[in-house]
Amino acid sequence: MLNRYPLWKYIMLVAVICVGLLYALPNIYGEDPAIQISGSNSAEINVATQDKVKQLLVKNQIEPKSLVYENKSILIRLSDNDTQLKAKELISQELGDDYTVALNLAPATPSWLTIIGAEPMKLGLDLRGGVHFLMEVDMTTALSKLTEQSIENLKAEFNKNNLNYKALNKSSNQQILMQFDNTEDRNKAITKINGLLDYELTSQSENSIVISVSQQRLQQAKSDAVQQNTTILRNRVNQLGVAEPIVQRQGSDRIVVELPGIQDTALAKRILGATATLEFRQVNEDGSTNLEAILKGEMRVPYGSEIKYMENGRPVLLYKRVVLTGDHITDSSFRVNEYSQPEVSINLDSAGGKTMLDFTQKHLKKAMATLFVEYKDTGKRDENDKPILEKQERVINVATIQGIFSDRFQVTGISSVDEARNLSLLLRAGALIAPIQIIEERTVGPSMGQENITQGLESCVWGLLISVIFMLVVYRLFGVFASLALVANLILIVGAMSLLPGATLSMPGIAGIVLTVGMAVDANVLINERIKEELSNGRGVQHAINEGYAGAWSSIFDANITTLITAIILYAVGTGSIKGFAITLGIGIVTSMFTSIVGTRALANLIYGGRRVNKLSI
Repeated sequence: MLNRYPLWKYIMLVAVICVGLLYALPNIYGEDPAIQISGSNSAEINVATQDKVKQLLVKNQIEPKSLVYENKSILIRLSDNDTQLKAKELISQELGDDYTVALNLAPATPSWLTIIGAEPMKLGLDLRGGVHFLMEVDMTTALSKLTEQSIENLKAEFNKNNLNYKALNKSSNQQILMQFDNTEDRNKAITKINGLLDYELTSQSENSIVISVSQQRLQQAKSDAVQQNTTILRNRVNQLGVAEPIVQRQGSDRIVVELPGIQDTALAKRILGATATLEFRQVNEDGSTNLEAILKGEMRVPYGSEIKYMENGRPVLLYKRVVLTGDHITDSSFRVNEYSQPEVSINLDSAGGKTMLDFTQKHLKKAMATLFVEYKDTGKRDENDKPILEKQERVINVATIQGIFSDRFQVTGISSVDEARNLSLLLRAGALIAPIQIIEERTVGPSMGQENITQGLESCVWGLLISVIFMLVVYRLFGVFASLALVANLILIVGAMSLLPGATLSMPGIAGIVLTVGMAVDANVLINERIKEELSNGRGVQHAINEGYAGAWSSIFDANITTLITAIILYAVGTGSIKGFAITLGIGIVTSMFTSIVGTRALANLIYGGRRVNKLSI
């Protein structure tokens, strides 16, 4: 019989809408202004810290909604933004610099919804608030590292070809000075340099030459530094757990980072800006016997060696030549070993594993040091108003190589579990190729984000309201069907956006939702007009309904599938807000086709199907 759905189709329709409604519900509850307290450096969060914070809030007559201590951090939910800011200032003053006190927004979703994985939609920077960083890669340091690497490569190349030289050092302006005992050795060196693609002969004298890295290699190094730093920053942002961040290159030496939901920039700046890496170096054990005399100035530091210090101030004499750098680290994790000491487990790539295997085979029972290297902001600025970074190094571990190992080993001697955790995170995300400087920092407050949300909701409501009025006036009962389908469509879009882990709603995303509302109405207009056309041609009511849906289907499908292809292309090639628009548009197309065709047909079948009807309300 025409226009009759089997029971299972009605059950499916109701089930889909109910699931969509269930996962859309968390968006009604909103978010609470919150404060997140976590330890930094050697400070740890414990029950005593929790009690201290509680007493501070009571003393200042601040009543939190909740105060929860879990995963070595404290989350305090508060009633409004003013109370949040006041509490943050008080707690920061009380706990000091050893703790990170960050503003946050905590979802107010009831526990019965969180149990089934229902969470509110992830909002973009323009809706939720957050921070925007414009970072600049320090090319001077990147090129300095390239010059040092070039010196080591030239040494290896000359030794491999049995070419003699007296000294090989870095000169001014990122150039390399090579000195010789005689003219014959110099001429052989010039011939060799001219045959190497990455180097150029700048000048020469009787017993020396000045070498520069080629312009092509310099440009490649600059481009690689920005590209690799962009990738590493993206990995670090993922470690922070920020939903749909934007990390993209801007110009020749700048990177844009946007972190929705992050209000306090302290943690983000510490993780993003850190250039922490490790260097593994051999200890100069022969020279260490004279270490006391060297420190007193009675003896010189042995050639090719330098003094570094451990955290407790103990000096260690290391060879300058780096055995291996953190660039070869592919993964790292931290744990507390059987001696209750924190340690970081490190995995190397194949090249790093081979280098470490060769080194440990040749230097068994010798001492190797792990040098922790990072760049920190000094708080000073140069003549171009850029932050001046200071290189800080400390030896975190000196151990005797007891056995041969390659791509897997542990680093101990770390002072605290938190330091081991942060070091593991930075190494896992990758060491920055060159230091980065934050040259622009912009915070979008939650109040501005709320204003954007209000404006977006108003646009959706007005679009929905106008569409509903139009459909009711023009198509009467079938207009009611279309209006109910529109509401169901919005519920399904919100539910899908909340359920998908990678979906983030932004202002362009709201525009995509409004657009799909119009497209859903368009589908119902085609159906209803086709039904009216069939009725005017003298068709019976049941045949007109059937032909109306069947005849309009091909036009609706063609129009929506081309738009869906466009949305897929936008998502594939777009970034940031463009992707947000593409996601909501794509989801909206699928849900609108479902509600406009299956939903309204189910309502029409329920009321008119299988009955003798003389006139339609259309």
